[in-house]
Amino acid sequence: MLGKETLGDIATWPVYELPQARKQSLLLSVMQDLTSHHANSCPGYRAILQKLWNIEDITNLETVPFLPVRLFKHERLISVEPTEVVKTMTSSGTSGTAVSQIFLDKHTSAMQVKVLSRIMGEFIGPKRLPLLVIDCRKTIADRQKFSARTAGILGFSVFGREVEFALDDDMSINEERVMGFLSKHAGESILIFGFTFIVWLYLVRWLESNGRSLNLERGILIHGGGWKQLQSQAVDPEDFKRRLKGVTGITRIHNYYGMVEQTGSIFMECEHGYLHSSVWSEVFVRDPMSFDPLPFGQPGLIQLLSAIPRSYPGHSLLSEDEGVLHGIDNCKCGRKGSYFKVLGRVQDAEARGCSDTYTR
Repeated sequence: MLGKETLGDIATWPVYELPQARKQSLLLSVMQDLTSHHANSCPGYRAILQKLWNIEDITNLETVPFLPVRLFKHERLISVEPTEVVKTMTSSGTSGTAVSQIFLDKHTSAMQVKVLSRIMGEFIGPKRLPLLVIDCRKTIADRQKFSARTAGILGFSVFGREVEFALDDDMSINEERVMGFLSKHAGESILIFGFTFIVWLYLVRWLESNGRSLNLERGILIHGGGWKQLQSQAVDPEDFKRRLKGVTGITRIHNYYGMVEQTGSIFMECEHGYLHSSVWSEVFVRDPMSFDPLPFGQPGLIQLLSAIPRSYPGHSLLSEDEGVLHGIDNCKCGRKGSYFKVLGRVQDAEARGCSDTYTR
């Protein structure tokens, strides 16, 4: 069984500095331990392994058994005693459909924060910055249930101070509150966080429609989630950045990719528009029919590995997203590791995500 001390050491790994061969060696050891731990501790996971996989066959990261992410909507998968669960996270789901339930023990929850902190520090620096959330306060009102939006806001709030919400509960911009926040922190760098579709609909579009602007040029915007809805409006990432800059002046914009089933293990967008795996994660793109790994440049299903999940078997998941792997260790931004782009949801996949469930 994987020891908590070992996981504590993992949090000290360099985020983007290890060459792929060294990273693979470290991560493979963790994946083998986690697979054994979950097989011993989670009957449902063990039953799946016995039918489809052989732990002895795990000789490289590509051979780590993976679960379809949708399985967490239908099965209660947990690898610790129920009394050890300190938090239950849920995914977003369409009205009337099941949502994923992710059970966290104290250690897994702490690891999420540690790893997320290390990754974020690479993009915003070591200090906590004044945080402007492009959302409304009621989103975090219910601390008993953690939706993806709730988890995102609370998770990124760790990196901010003097948190302010830009929107009222009816999702309208409270300009007076925003201007007060900017005046209070004049001359300082500020962190701005929001889900992509909310930033787009209730900041960019509202400002454009009303012929208004906000001076947020000292901001570092971290956004994620909801591209599916934007794609339906024919808004691509470059257009999103251009129009956002047009009404706010923001130039430091980073998208991130992740899912509630692997919270903390996020993939951040670099200055050249690619999502990067950190030392604690890996990404493969697989053929949707054979599930064989695909070479660079060929679109397929995205598989995600994460060193974090200990209280549930979510360390290797096959997503319902389509993506393309572009390279390893040679991105122009200088960060090591694999880098990729997400193309969107696979055809006929269940509508899912924050933007799919939000109704004004």
